[in-house]
Amino acid sequence: MSQACDILDINLADEGQKRILWADRDMPVLARIRERFAEERPLEGVRIGACMHVTTETANLMRTLVASGAEVTLCASNPLSTQDDTAASLVRDYGVRVYAIAGEDAETYERHIAEVVATNPQIIMDDGADLDTALHTKFPEKLEGVIGGTEETTTGVVRLMAMAKDGALRYPVFNINDANTKHCFDNHYGTGQSTLDGIVRATNRLLCGRTMVVSGYGYCGSGLAQRAKGMGMDVIVCEVDPLKALEAHMEGYRVMKAEDAARFADVWVTVTGDCNVIDEPAFKNMKDGAIICNSGHFDSEINMKWLRANAVKVEELKPLVEEYTLPDGRTITVLAEGRLVNLACAEGHPASVMDMSFANQALAAEYLFKHASELEDKVYDVPAAIDDDVARVKLETLGIEIDTLTEEQIAYMNSWNF
Repeated sequence: MSQACDILDINLADEGQKRILWADRDMPVLARIRERFAEERPLEGVRIGACMHVTTETANLMRTLVASGAEVTLCASNPLSTQDDTAASLVRDYGVRVYAIAGEDAETYERHIAEVVATNPQIIMDDGADLDTALHTKFPEKLEGVIGGTEETTTGVVRLMAMAKDGALRYPVFNINDANTKHCFDNHYGTGQSTLDGIVRATNRLLCGRTMVVSGYGYCGSGLAQRAKGMGMDVIVCEVDPLKALEAHMEGYRVMKAEDAARFADVWVTVTGDCNVIDEPAFKNMKDGAIICNSGHFDSEINMKWLRANAVKVEELKPLVEEYTLPDGRTITVLAEGRLVNLACAEGHPASVMDMSFANQALAAEYLFKHASELEDKVYDVPAAIDDDVARVKLETLGIEIDTLTEEQIAYMNSWNF
């Protein structure tokens, strides 16, 4: 352990390495990229600063970046998502500088981001844009050395798009979240499974026969609703987008306003990326014993300030499960302090879907380094060739073959008077 780090315990590395390699078994696309990177070393000497969930899946992305020749420094993108054994193995076994401790307080979280900035990163790899924001607001003197970045999640993309619109963004960023091989799988299938996993691990409650309210019907919310329905739950959707609301209705879900849905919710999950999605009107109508949680990136979706201010009693029933008693005697149970329930109470998305998401990250970083001089300071989609290649390789690793168009079919599709 020659490099600087701030982790819980290096002695956890043995267990961490076992779990990293277990996840690697289900990440064959990333493994192929890592093999090529080890031969070609496309990022030799490039300093990469990453602010991401420190999980076994992320560890395999970090291994791939190290194989490319990059010097990698990683901090957590959420105080509750760090797997301490994974962090230990990254430091001991793979030469990654890691600044992440599960449950770290806000001051430590910000200090860890500053440690990454201190390495003068050339490529930023972010999940939620906290590192990007810190660079632009607290450490602007470091911006000159940044080639560009990548962003993993919807919330971060929204922030970066706003920065670009205001002319504040100082380097190009690739929008990993909206790659088809990311949001169609990671967001839809990964969030659906991992969120239910987190809820069940935290509560051990039977889901079938109960009512779940899902706030937000994007790729994450629709995947969650589908899986909750498959578990035998009655699903209600809350939306602000009329098209998404109509889509949810056509899929067979009840659609209603949050304050009305509150009367039925046994379990309520927010997946919008916005603030105060569950707010005072919903709290006042919420049925006794409701369980509420969030699978959006930040802890802003549930108005915890209102709940803390109005509760007459708060009791920790078990780690990351808190019961709030309101003046009229009703109780509301909050999971993971309103933070990402799928990462705080479970292990996040399955490795198989993160395989594609992180393949996009690795290939986008390579593309960014090669084409930096051609890019403007704005948010870019992942090149279609990368997206398609990730899908193609994923199919190959699954042993799935698909048809190809004949020359006649290609000509027919490109003609108006065939």
